Amino acid sequence: MQETILILDFGSQYTQLIARRVRELNVYCEIHPFNHFPNPGPEVKGVILSGSPFSVRQLDSPRIDLSLFRGKFPVLGVCYGAQLMAQVSGGEVIASQTREYGRANLSHVADGDKLFAELSSGSQVWMSHADTIMNLPENAKIIASTPDVKVAGFKFDNEETYGIQFHPEVTHSTDGKTLLQNFLSDICGCNQSWTPESFISLTVNELKEKLQNDQVVLGLSGGVDSTVAATLLHKAIGKNLHCIFVDNGLLRKNEFEQVLETYKQLDLNVKGVNAKDRFYEALAGHSDPETKRKIIGRVFIEVFDEESHKIDNVKWLGQGTIYPDVIESVSVKGPSATIKSHHNVGGLPDTMKLKVVEPLRSLFKDEVRRVGKKLGLPADMLGRHPFPGPGLAIRILGDITPEKVRILQEVDAIFINGLKEAGLYDSVWQAGSIFLPVNSVGVMGDERTYENAVCLRAVSSVDGMTADWCHLPYEFLAKTSNEIINKVKGINRVVYDISSKPPATIEWE
Repeated sequence: MQETILILDFGSQYTQLIARRVRELNVYCEIHPFNHFPNPGPEVKGVILSGSPFSVRQLDSPRIDLSLFRGKFPVLGVCYGAQLMAQVSGGEVIASQTREYGRANLSHVADGDKLFAELSSGSQVWMSHADTIMNLPENAKIIASTPDVKVAGFKFDNEETYGIQFHPEVTHSTDGKTLLQNFLSDICGCNQSWTPESFISLTVNELKEKLQNDQVVLGLSGGVDSTVAATLLHKAIGKNLHCIFVDNGLLRKNEFEQVLETYKQLDLNVKGVNAKDRFYEALAGHSDPETKRKIIGRVFIEVFDEESHKIDNVKWLGQGTIYPDVIESVSVKGPSATIKSHHNVGGLPDTMKLKVVEPLRSLFKDEVRRVGKKLGLPADMLGRHPFPGPGLAIRILGDITPEKVRILQEVDAIFINGLKEAGLYDSVWQAGSIFLPVNSVGVMGDERTYENAVCLRAVSSVDGMTADWCHLPYEFLAKTSNEIINKVKGINRVVYDISSKPPATIEWE
């Protein structure tokens, strides 16, 4: 049984960060929309309520019946979560006279309080709120204050229910990790045993029990997620796993041949399928990003379905779905709206009649890599940058043609290989090239040109939920631009994307 902390999401931009901090302390946790509180089993050790862009004073603010968990589990309310507990329990929340955003310092910490153990007066915390708790419920007491916020932390009498007005999950709260450690260990009683090794052991055993001697088919993409998922399944069921690697004509240069060879070295049962012409034909004339995603998904499923029917008695479909895919595909009132459709989250066509198995559904990207390392996968494969499921189709703005794909593959190869040669690849979380739907005037030799422009994109991130653009050296960018323009026929202009996520997304489509 895997001990679990439940995090209820009221829409805060920091909700995923709370989960990451909890997991960094070797405790498994799950994020659930506030209005979908699961029926907790004996594995649940505590509940955390997130912040929110809403004010508890708004009539349409997200609410939950606190009796579902108050008094049954230790509870930690963060910002909005704290204000919600205070208000519905008889306290008073008002609009703050001075909106508190940014750094603050604790001026008072209650002696002997378990949540604030080893946090001293003066400890820096990160505030982000426009409301403040004016009066606490009668059965609650203040356990921390700042010079401007009297109720920076409180506890209900005779129960392990706490509220804090600051965000311990952000690095600006210098002792935030200690506070979360206190909550998880001393208050919730977690043994903090969730590690890559324990995940592998638990997952492989669960897969053996679930799949028995059934046949499983899985579509490999060449990326980290599907590779780690396949390796876990292979560890559990061996040759009963059948992997299919489809060349959709939208992979990087020579990627199909190179990755197929790597998979064979890993002893995975893999079949490569060249279907590029089929994808190009289906995509011809389509420019809308969502339309392209849907076409690629449909054709992939058609090809995959045909190949899977060549395997006897297949009952399961393995997928490399990871946690950010799941989170970004959930849309409820309050938590983040759906940003885009995900190729590996959602329903399968009824004709496939397969049950789905997703070994990595609960992991963030960096956790997948740590699991892969423990599984002994090659470092160069684990270190590969994320690559979108629809491939270069969503890096070619506008319609797709084989010639545009060829050009972008050449540009991308120069960019990615250049990052590796310059020793920059591992410091970049994701990099790629975008084919822009514009032509620009240029001069080559004595001739005027009117050719295509491409954009280079490189970001730093931890899990893809947020990202910042990489400050690559000017000398590297100049060299790369010069090489692309000289070697790739059809390109006469190179630009560099300096947008962060949010407000932009990592991919352009």
